[in-house]
Amino acid sequence: MVKAISSNLGYPRLGEKREWKRALEKFWNGAISEEELLAETKALRLHALKKQQDKGIDLIPVGDFSFYDQVLDTSVTFGIIPKRFQHDGGKVSLNTYFDIARGKSDAVASEMTKWFNTNYHYIVPELAEADPKVLDNRALYYYEEAKNELGIEGKPVLVGPVTYLKLGKGSDAESFEILLDKFIPAYIEILKELETAGATWVQIDEPYLATSFDKKEIALFEKVYKAFHDAVPNLKIELQTYFESLDYYEEVVNLPVAAVGIDFVHDHGDSIKALKAHGFPQNKYLAAGVIDGRNVWRSDLDAKLALLTDIAHYVAEDKLIVQPSNSLLHVPVTKLSEPDLDEVILGGLSFADQKLDEIAILTKALTEGEESVAAELNEAREAVKALNESSHRNNLEVQAAIANLENVRVDRELPFAERIKLQHEWLKLPLFPTTTIGSFPQSPEVRKTRADWLKGNITDAEYNAFIEKETARWIKIQEDLDIDVLVHGEFERTDMVEYFGQKLAGFQATKFGWVQSYGSRAVRPPLIYGDVAFTEEITVKESVYAQSLTKRPVKGMLTAPVTIINWSFVRDDVPESVVANQVGLALRKEVEALERNGIKVIQVDEPALREGLPLKQARWQKYLDDAVYSFKLTTASVQNDTQIHTHMCYSDFDDIIDTISALDADVISIETSRSHGEIISTFEEVTYDKEIGLGVYDIHSPRVPTVSEIQDNIRRALRAIDAKQFWINPDCGLKTRKEPETIAALQDMIKATKEVRAEYQVLEK
Repeated sequence: MVKAISSNLGYPRLGEKREWKRALEKFWNGAISEEELLAETKALRLHALKKQQDKGIDLIPVGDFSFYDQVLDTSVTFGIIPKRFQHDGGKVSLNTYFDIARGKSDAVASEMTKWFNTNYHYIVPELAEADPKVLDNRALYYYEEAKNELGIEGKPVLVGPVTYLKLGKGSDAESFEILLDKFIPAYIEILKELETAGATWVQIDEPYLATSFDKKEIALFEKVYKAFHDAVPNLKIELQTYFESLDYYEEVVNLPVAAVGIDFVHDHGDSIKALKAHGFPQNKYLAAGVIDGRNVWRSDLDAKLALLTDIAHYVAEDKLIVQPSNSLLHVPVTKLSEPDLDEVILGGLSFADQKLDEIAILTKALTEGEESVAAELNEAREAVKALNESSHRNNLEVQAAIANLENVRVDRELPFAERIKLQHEWLKLPLFPTTTIGSFPQSPEVRKTRADWLKGNITDAEYNAFIEKETARWIKIQEDLDIDVLVHGEFERTDMVEYFGQKLAGFQATKFGWVQSYGSRAVRPPLIYGDVAFTEEITVKESVYAQSLTKRPVKGMLTAPVTIINWSFVRDDVPESVVANQVGLALRKEVEALERNGIKVIQVDEPALREGLPLKQARWQKYLDDAVYSFKLTTASVQNDTQIHTHMCYSDFDDIIDTISALDADVISIETSRSHGEIISTFEEVTYDKEIGLGVYDIHSPRVPTVSEIQDNIRRALRAIDAKQFWINPDCGLKTRKEPETIAALQDMIKATKEVRAEYQVLEK
């Protein structure tokens, strides 16, 4: 027997039916007061804590709740507020908090980017002139709330200082340690207040430790955690890492903390090797992340129990903690909300609540013996077996096609320099052609009509007529705005990945499988549970209808394989590259169907390519090679005069610019405005030989950009990119925006474009 402790690292904020999202948006829209928002979110928070308590989790996280994201929470805790928001000291108001995230009329929002290699976003700290002071000890508030309301002795969660500062901008390498020295006393103030209040455990997240970095930076962690230990020696600090293995395992496990959290799921097997090679300090707890916190498939509990038993050989008898690999923020709340799913698929699923059950089962099996949970282990065993042996995962036709890939062409017939001439001949576009990224606002009417159709309140014919009416209205709006290359607006789609999941074999949509992407934005990743196959035309009808309404080109709109993979919950019984190629073969048929039906501009979006880049640089090349292959598998069969577009967003691209070029898309659009133009520096250093659109305004903020702001973005880009290569577009789809602000912003974009176009035409003469 092993004396083990169960733990969780974080719980989903959204609520089982997105109650958190709706509360936030009601507050933003003025439908509820701040007091009502606080009351609604408190009820959700306590409900989540009570569930964890009832499941018998020993170490329950508190302070993992957020009104937007945990990095922004850290910024406002320490008063790291950009000057443009005119904060005058003291606790940051909720309105200012949201202004930083969403922008306001006279201040642009702070940059937003991906949280490591996930589809979750955080607000980037602006660290220039940072002078940290504890304005609001959130961790203490939530600790006392859980204790007073539910009798839970919670485990407060903090973003660690090194990770926080590494995620920020505005400080250079030379000044990093000076800045860190400023933050250490502020963190200590929080920790001392927690200790005084009676806290026993504190979880400090340092996922930066699971990335690749210079070994000399370990000294930063040694400085931080020695200072913490000296200041609060009786507080048990769990130093939590996740998303990968540790390059410097020995140094990390010997830091002066009570527990070290290690990911044994996303580590490629390296963590157990390091444990066996170097052992583990007998005076510390090992918090073993063995349940996958980023995917939704039921665990093979026999395998997990064997792994934990192996781990236990290297840990002191009473110092093993069983937990998820990372916060459960990245998975839906409960599969109990999905009673209509296929029985085999449902049996193979494990959402956040079920993962906590798995942790409790494993902990009990270790502590009391396997016989104490024999029924639960057998149920899991049979469910996993049923899914793996089902016809869903054994489509012989798909598997034969994958085996024959060496005979499939994955290169365009002509090189870009030759085929772009053919495309220009028929497109006849002006200098700086304008377009949008794909989606237009999903108004309340659009959402209500779709809901009525799904409920059977209106007929298929009525729903299709509505979609056609909305498409026609927006085609006219685009023509009136004088946009050059149009889109149909995607009013039939709930989500750019989920929609394809509803049309391809091997995918399953859920009703309430929501996860947070950014702010109140929730996405519902489809389940890729089996072999993927093309079964019917997906986008052709809507694209052809839109094209029939205008003489201007209308783009077909698809989502590319790697983004579908990264924004889905992917089966875990085969390599992801195999699934990506299955998706590529299926989408290839859709691309060919669009072209066959007269759609000659086709956008195949890969916005998630960069976010999926492995945290370890040694793993990059295979991932990037696989991504390029599946993209070209999707697009390479088109005629030379068919123009392939793609889109990417919210990432640093300088380290993958060669891969972007290797995709061989004729036109790529990339976000630049939310990162305040920083991506442009990449093109100042690298010659990019294809056409490109740098998003000239931020669609994730409700504010309407001015013409001069857009012109500044255009002119800056043109210092690095040849005018004949340059397209102009927003930085992402417009689905989440309201119609008036969308039209106003596009009007400004077109006006700015025409004025800059006129300037260049004068220069050319």
